[in-house]
Amino acid sequence: MKVIFMGTPEFAVQSLKALTESAEVLCVVTQTDKPKGRGHKLQPPPVKVFAEKNNIPVLQPARLKSPEVIEQLAAFNADLIVVVAYGKILPQAILDLPKFGCINVHASLLPKYRGAAPIEWSIINGETLTGVTTMKMDAGLDTGDMLLSTKIEIGEDMILPELKEILSVEGAKLLIETINNLDAIKPVKQDDALSNYAPMLTKDTGKIDWTKSAREIHNLVRGLYGGAFTNIDEQKFKIWRTKIFDTDLKLSAGEIKIDGKKFFVGTGDSTLEILELQAPNSKKLDAASYLLGHKLEDKKFSE
Repeated sequence: MKVIFMGTPEFAVQSLKALTESAEVLCVVTQTDKPKGRGHKLQPPPVKVFAEKNNIPVLQPARLKSPEVIEQLAAFNADLIVVVAYGKILPQAILDLPKFGCINVHASLLPKYRGAAPIEWSIINGETLTGVTTMKMDAGLDTGDMLLSTKIEIGEDMILPELKEILSVEGAKLLIETINNLDAIKPVKQDDALSNYAPMLTKDTGKIDWTKSAREIHNLVRGLYGGAFTNIDEQKFKIWRTKIFDTDLKLSAGEIKIDGKKFFVGTGDSTLEILELQAPNSKKLDAASYLLGHKLEDKKFSE
């Protein structure tokens, strides 16, 4: 099978690696290098890094609809295009190129959580079950006919990186199983009535509302892992890890209580223990380490 692979983040690398071991990867299409860090130095996507290490040609088109790009991809004469977390919608002209069409590996149990951030939203929304689905791509947003799927349980304290790693590995396995059985798999149409949307994350997604329940806040923190934030005296703090604390301790929403090396905060219905946090212009610390040099009694978290 001659394959063009389209993907961008670390999540897609496992699928690309699996493909290189079972198919002929003609080229990799990934997004352009992006500035990162304080120095805003251009950083290549993880998929590009893997491809270059394995001598696979890399294309990074700014616009997929460009006739030059479509012509370039057509010249490969691929049997199949595989798409894993590429980050852009493919135009029909590209969908029509390969002999066996385009297959997408999507990190949810479709038709649930179509869209850009299915892993994050499944945790944020408190789901206990998710998975990976392979589908034949069409012009819609994750609306193509489903091929195979596999289910994964989400533990109540599982954090985003843990679930991403599991889904990445399982997605790679499911991709190879799909390709190996492509002739025998009967595609299943998605039921739009059962679908929901996992929109792209924004900075405001991570803003903690302490009047919400402890479970809702805990899910937000573990679903964003470093993206949830709050304020003390107009100073922004990132909250990395929390634990729902079963106690009779009565705290108002956002009220902070320090007990030795323990860091508690009130929510709309109960109490959360802060396990890891990051102060402004500082690194991530466990709560005990942070409290060694900071006094937070009489302080309060706010939005």
